[in-house]
Amino acid sequence: MRIISVNTNGIRAAARKGFFDWLALQQADFVCIQETKAQEHQLGDKIFHPEGQNVYFFDAEKKGYSGTAIYTPHTPDEVQYGVGIDWFDNEGRWLQLEIGNLTVISVYMPSGSSKEERQLLKYDSMGKLEPVIKQLASKGRDVVICGDWNIAHKKIDIKNWRANQKNSGFLPEERAWMDKLYANDGLGMVDAFRQVDAREHQYTWWSNRGQAWVNNTGWRLDYQVVSQSLGDKISSASIYKEERFSDHAPLIIDFDYQI
Repeated sequence: MRIISVNTNGIRAAARKGFFDWLALQQADFVCIQETKAQEHQLGDKIFHPEGQNVYFFDAEKKGYSGTAIYTPHTPDEVQYGVGIDWFDNEGRWLQLEIGNLTVISVYMPSGSSKEERQLLKYDSMGKLEPVIKQLASKGRDVVICGDWNIAHKKIDIKNWRANQKNSGFLPEERAWMDKLYANDGLGMVDAFRQVDAREHQYTWWSNRGQAWVNNTGWRLDYQVVSQSLGDKISSASIYKEERFSDHAPLIIDFDYQI
Protein backbone atom coordinates (compact mmCIF):
# COMPACT_ATOMS: atom_id res chain seq x y z
CA MET A 1 0.00 0.00 0.00
CA ARG A 2 1.29 3.44 -0.93
CA ILE A 3 -0.04 6.60 0.70
CA ILE A 4 0.97 10.11 -0.34
CA SER A 5 0.31 13.24 1.69
CA VAL A 6 0.82 16.75 0.32
CA ASN A 7 -0.21 20.31 1.03
CA THR A 8 -0.75 21.69 -2.47
CA ASN A 9 -1.13 25.35 -1.39
CA GLY A 10 -3.90 25.51 -3.99
CA ILE A 11 -4.80 22.40 -5.96
CA ARG A 12 -5.32 24.40 -9.15
CA ALA A 13 -1.87 26.00 -8.84
CA ALA A 14 -0.32 22.57 -8.23
CA ALA A 15 -2.09 21.21 -11.31
CA ARG A 16 -0.52 23.96 -13.44
CA LYS A 17 2.89 22.91 -12.10
CA GLY A 18 2.46 19.30 -13.22
CA PHE A 19 1.22 17.72 -9.99
CA PHE A 20 -1.34 15.46 -11.63
CA ASP A 21 1.09 14.33 -14.33
CA TRP A 22 3.43 13.22 -11.55
CA LEU A 23 0.62 11.67 -9.53
CA ALA A 24 -0.47 9.47 -12.45
CA LEU A 25 2.88 7.67 -12.25
CA GLN A 26 2.80 6.98 -8.50
CA GLN A 27 0.33 4.08 -8.29
CA ALA A 28 -0.82 5.36 -4.92
CA ASP A 29 -3.63 3.75 -3.00
CA PHE A 30 -4.50 7.01 -1.26
CA VAL A 31 -3.46 10.59 -1.93
CA CYS A 32 -4.32 12.92 0.94
CA ILE A 33 -4.29 16.59 -0.02
CA GLN A 34 -4.46 19.65 2.21
CA GLU A 35 -5.06 23.30 1.38
CA THR A 36 -6.98 22.76 -1.84
CA LYS A 37 -8.06 26.42 -1.77
CA ALA A 38 -11.00 25.68 -4.07
CA GLN A 39 -14.68 24.79 -4.08
CA GLU A 40 -15.57 21.49 -5.71
CA HIS A 41 -17.66 23.21 -8.39
CA GLN A 42 -14.48 25.01 -9.50
CA LEU A 43 -12.74 21.68 -10.15
CA GLY A 44 -14.82 20.39 -13.05
CA ASP A 45 -11.85 20.03 -15.41
CA LYS A 46 -11.04 16.38 -16.05
CA ILE A 47 -7.49 16.88 -14.74
CA PHE A 48 -8.97 16.96 -11.23
CA HIS A 49 -10.88 13.71 -11.84
CA PRO A 50 -8.35 11.19 -13.20
CA GLU A 51 -9.74 8.03 -14.72
CA GLY A 52 -10.00 5.20 -12.25
CA GLN A 53 -9.90 7.47 -9.21
CA ASN A 54 -12.60 8.12 -6.62
CA VAL A 55 -12.27 11.72 -5.50
CA TYR A 56 -13.57 13.29 -2.31
CA PHE A 57 -13.37 17.00 -1.50
CA PHE A 58 -14.14 18.72 1.79
CA ASP A 59 -14.19 22.44 1.06
CA ALA A 60 -13.90 25.34 3.45
CA GLU A 61 -16.94 27.60 3.55
CA LYS A 62 -14.61 30.52 2.82
CA LYS A 63 -13.70 30.52 -0.85
CA GLY A 64 -10.07 30.10 -1.82
CA TYR A 65 -9.11 28.89 1.64
CA SER A 66 -8.04 25.68 3.39
CA GLY A 67 -9.87 22.48 2.32
CA THR A 68 -8.88 18.82 2.09
CA ALA A 69 -9.22 16.03 -0.49
CA ILE A 70 -8.51 12.33 -0.91
CA TYR A 71 -7.91 10.49 -4.19
CA THR A 72 -8.13 6.69 -4.22
CA PRO A 73 -8.75 3.90 -6.74
CA HIS A 74 -10.53 2.01 -3.95
CA THR A 75 -14.19 2.39 -3.04
CA PRO A 76 -14.58 3.32 0.62
CA ASP A 77 -17.26 1.83 2.83
CA GLU A 78 -17.83 5.22 4.45
CA VAL A 79 -16.80 8.85 3.97
CA GLN A 80 -16.82 11.25 6.90
CA TYR A 81 -16.66 14.99 6.34
CA GLY A 82 -15.49 16.77 9.48
CA VAL A 83 -14.73 15.69 13.00
CA GLY A 84 -17.29 17.56 15.11
CA ILE A 85 -15.35 20.77 15.79
CA ASP A 86 -17.52 23.51 14.29
CA TRP A 87 -14.93 26.07 13.21
CA PHE A 88 -12.47 23.34 12.18
CA ASP A 89 -15.10 21.64 10.02
CA ASN A 90 -16.21 24.96 8.53
CA GLU A 91 -12.66 25.29 7.24
CA GLY A 92 -12.72 21.79 5.69
CA ARG A 93 -9.83 20.45 7.76
CA TRP A 94 -10.74 16.76 8.36
CA LEU A 95 -11.73 14.23 5.68
CA GLN A 96 -11.95 10.55 6.66
CA LEU A 97 -12.39 7.35 4.64
CA GLU A 98 -13.16 3.88 5.99
CA ILE A 99 -12.38 0.80 3.92
CA GLY A 100 -12.38 -2.62 5.53
CA ASN A 101 -10.35 -2.32 8.73
CA LEU A 102 -8.44 0.71 7.42
CA THR A 103 -9.11 4.36 8.27
CA VAL A 104 -7.37 7.03 6.16
CA ILE A 105 -7.64 10.69 7.12
CA SER A 106 -6.49 13.90 5.46
CA VAL A 107 -6.06 16.59 8.12
CA TYR A 108 -4.96 20.20 7.81
CA MET A 109 -4.04 21.59 11.21
CA PRO A 110 -4.23 25.36 11.50
CA SER A 111 -1.24 27.66 11.63
CA GLY A 112 -0.96 30.14 14.45
CA SER A 113 1.61 32.36 12.80
CA SER A 114 -0.77 35.05 11.49
CA LYS A 115 -2.20 36.25 14.82
CA GLU A 116 -2.79 35.21 18.42
CA GLU A 117 -6.42 34.33 17.76
CA ARG A 118 -5.36 31.63 15.29
CA GLN A 119 -2.83 30.23 17.74
CA LEU A 120 -5.58 29.89 20.34
CA LEU A 121 -7.73 28.08 17.79
CA LYS A 122 -4.78 25.82 17.05
CA TYR A 123 -4.57 24.91 20.73
CA ASP A 124 -8.34 24.37 20.74
CA SER A 125 -8.10 21.89 17.86
CA MET A 126 -5.16 20.10 19.48
CA GLY A 127 -7.12 19.56 22.67
CA LYS A 128 -10.32 18.48 20.95
CA LEU A 129 -8.58 16.07 18.59
CA GLU A 130 -6.94 14.17 21.44
CA PRO A 131 -10.06 12.14 22.37
CA VAL A 132 -10.88 11.67 18.68
CA ILE A 133 -7.48 10.14 17.94
CA LYS A 134 -7.56 8.13 21.16
CA GLN A 135 -10.93 6.65 20.19
CA LEU A 136 -9.71 5.82 16.68
CA ALA A 137 -6.70 4.01 18.10
CA SER A 138 -8.80 2.11 20.66
CA LYS A 139 -11.13 0.57 18.07
CA GLY A 140 -8.51 -1.87 16.82
CA ARG A 141 -8.56 -0.34 13.36
CA ASP A 142 -5.52 0.36 11.18
CA VAL A 143 -5.34 4.17 11.12
CA VAL A 144 -3.34 6.58 8.96
CA ILE A 145 -3.74 10.30 9.67
CA CYS A 146 -2.01 12.20 6.87
CA GLY A 147 -1.50 15.86 6.77
CA ASP A 148 0.10 19.18 7.34
CA TRP A 149 0.22 19.29 11.14
CA ASN A 150 1.91 22.73 11.17
CA ILE A 151 4.27 21.61 13.94
CA ALA A 152 7.94 20.65 13.73
CA HIS A 153 8.20 18.01 16.42
CA LYS A 154 11.88 17.96 17.38
CA LYS A 155 15.06 19.94 16.76
CA ILE A 156 15.95 17.45 14.03
CA ASP A 157 12.76 18.51 12.21
CA ILE A 158 13.68 22.16 11.69
CA LYS A 159 16.84 23.81 10.36
CA ASN A 160 16.90 26.96 12.51
CA TRP A 161 15.47 25.57 15.73
CA ARG A 162 17.18 28.03 18.04
CA ALA A 163 15.67 31.06 16.31
CA ASN A 164 12.17 29.56 16.17
CA GLN A 165 11.57 28.44 19.75
CA LYS A 166 9.09 31.28 20.32
CA ASN A 167 7.39 30.98 16.92
CA SER A 168 4.19 29.13 16.09
CA GLY A 169 4.99 25.70 14.77
CA PHE A 170 7.86 25.10 17.20
CA LEU A 171 6.43 26.26 20.51
CA PRO A 172 7.03 24.07 23.59
CA GLU A 173 3.29 23.45 24.00
CA GLU A 174 2.97 22.26 20.40
CA ARG A 175 5.98 19.99 20.62
CA ALA A 176 4.76 18.54 23.93
CA TRP A 177 1.45 17.73 22.25
CA MET A 178 3.32 15.81 19.55
CA ASP A 179 5.20 13.98 22.30
CA LYS A 180 1.85 12.94 23.75
CA LEU A 181 0.60 11.91 20.32
CA TYR A 182 3.41 9.37 20.02
CA ALA A 183 3.84 8.32 23.67
CA ASN A 184 2.77 4.82 24.67
CA ASP A 185 1.15 6.30 27.76
CA GLY A 186 -0.42 9.03 25.62
CA LEU A 187 -2.22 8.45 22.32
CA GLY A 188 0.19 5.71 21.27
CA MET A 189 0.50 6.65 17.61
CA VAL A 190 3.60 6.25 15.40
CA ASP A 191 5.48 8.78 13.24
CA ALA A 192 5.65 6.69 10.05
CA PHE A 193 8.53 8.63 8.50
CA ARG A 194 10.74 8.48 11.58
CA GLN A 195 10.02 4.79 11.93
CA VAL A 196 12.30 4.16 8.94
CA ASP A 197 14.32 7.37 8.47
CA ALA A 198 16.20 8.97 11.38
CA ARG A 199 18.33 11.31 9.28
CA GLU A 200 18.68 15.05 9.88
CA HIS A 201 17.65 17.72 7.36
CA GLN A 202 14.58 15.87 6.10
CA TYR A 203 12.07 18.65 5.60
CA THR A 204 8.70 18.99 3.84
CA TRP A 205 8.17 22.77 3.87
CA TRP A 206 10.32 25.74 2.92
CA SER A 207 9.46 29.41 3.17
CA ASN A 208 9.13 31.24 -0.12
CA ARG A 209 11.23 34.02 1.36
CA GLY A 210 14.94 34.32 0.69
CA GLN A 211 16.83 31.22 -0.35
CA ALA A 212 15.12 28.73 1.98
CA TRP A 213 14.60 26.08 -0.71
CA VAL A 214 18.07 26.43 -2.18
CA ASN A 215 19.71 26.28 1.26
CA ASN A 216 17.35 23.57 2.55
CA THR A 217 16.29 25.83 5.40
CA GLY A 218 13.13 23.89 6.04
CA TRP A 219 10.66 22.46 8.50
CA ARG A 220 9.15 18.96 8.68
CA LEU A 221 5.49 19.87 9.03
CA ASP A 222 3.89 17.01 7.07
CA TYR A 223 3.39 13.65 8.75
CA GLN A 224 1.68 10.33 8.36
CA VAL A 225 0.67 9.44 11.89
CA VAL A 226 -0.29 5.77 12.09
CA SER A 227 -1.67 3.32 14.62
CA GLN A 228 0.75 0.92 16.28
CA SER A 229 -0.79 -1.89 14.24
CA LEU A 230 0.86 -0.34 11.16
CA GLY A 231 4.14 0.66 12.80
CA ASP A 232 6.00 -2.50 11.79
CA LYS A 233 4.44 -2.55 8.31
CA ILE A 234 6.21 0.58 7.02
CA SER A 235 8.62 -0.50 4.30
CA SER A 236 9.90 2.85 3.02
CA ALA A 237 9.47 6.60 3.29
CA SER A 238 10.53 9.43 1.02
CA ILE A 239 10.05 13.15 0.43
CA TYR A 240 9.72 14.01 -3.26
CA LYS A 241 11.77 17.09 -4.16
CA GLU A 242 12.70 16.62 -7.82
CA GLU A 243 9.84 18.91 -8.84
CA ARG A 244 8.10 21.67 -6.90
CA PHE A 245 4.31 21.69 -6.95
CA SER A 246 3.93 23.78 -3.79
CA ASP A 247 5.89 25.22 -0.87
CA HIS A 248 5.43 21.72 0.62
CA ALA A 249 6.86 18.50 -0.79
CA PRO A 250 4.88 15.24 -1.12
CA LEU A 251 5.48 12.71 1.65
CA ILE A 252 5.36 9.12 0.36
CA ILE A 253 5.03 6.13 2.68
CA ASP A 254 4.94 2.51 1.50
CA PHE A 255 3.41 -0.18 3.72
CA ASP A 256 3.53 -3.97 3.62
CA TYR A 257 -0.25 -4.03 3.82
CA GLN A 258 -3.03 -5.44 1.69
CA ILE A 259 -6.30 -3.54 1.41
